[in-house]
Amino acid sequence: MTPRLRGLYAITDHASGCAHADAPAVADTPRWLKSIVAAIAGGAALIQYRDKSTDNARREHDARNILAVCRAYGVPLIINDDVALAATVNADGVHLGRDDMALYEARRILGSAAIIGVSCYNDLDLAVAAQQAGASYVAFGRFFASHTKPDAAPITMCAESGHDGLDLIRQAKAQLSIPVVAIGGITPRNATPLIDAGVDMLAVVHGVFGQTDPEQAARRYTQLFEH
Repeated sequence: MTPRLRGLYAITDHASGCAHADAPAVADTPRWLKSIVAAIAGGAALIQYRDKSTDNARREHDARNILAVCRAYGVPLIINDDVALAATVNADGVHLGRDDMALYEARRILGSAAIIGVSCYNDLDLAVAAQQAGASYVAFGRFFASHTKPDAAPITMCAESGHDGLDLIRQAKAQLSIPVVAIGGITPRNATPLIDAGVDMLAVVHGVFGQTDPEQAARRYTQLFEH
């Protein structure tokens, strides 16, 4: 059974060999794993391992360590982009972007129970197609200025532009039966309108793992869903 996808979706960022800009080096595995444990303690409902490096041996090592933590706490682990790595470590699923493996092929490899998310940027038609192809959830963004992807195309939050991001979320919720995720510069201060519009999960990188206290940072997001 696919777990209920609602709440905080915490995404690690190991692209530079760290969980975040101020984190200890990956070689010090127990320390950066503590930040993931802290995020889960703060209520993170889903963890994603995101690492754009080409060190495959280290990436597998990291993924296995994170998976062990997630299994211990009963939280699913998603692998960013890499279907082969997800299959190798037996992660709970994968997240796919526009340049990644086709969804149907990822589903064939990972199986019917895998959680497969798809980045849909600001394209509702892409989200509808993803649901029809068997996606477990779709993600829209970026909604705000992002530390992780500063050059990503923004979704304006201004209705006067004719491309209101909140309206995109409302339309997605009206047309889709799978969870909708928002990503990109989301903080506890700007997240409430997204939740009110119907977002099921807030995907956050820097807002959790870029903070000195990831547990408290995570809790600030999870409390928004409680209210």
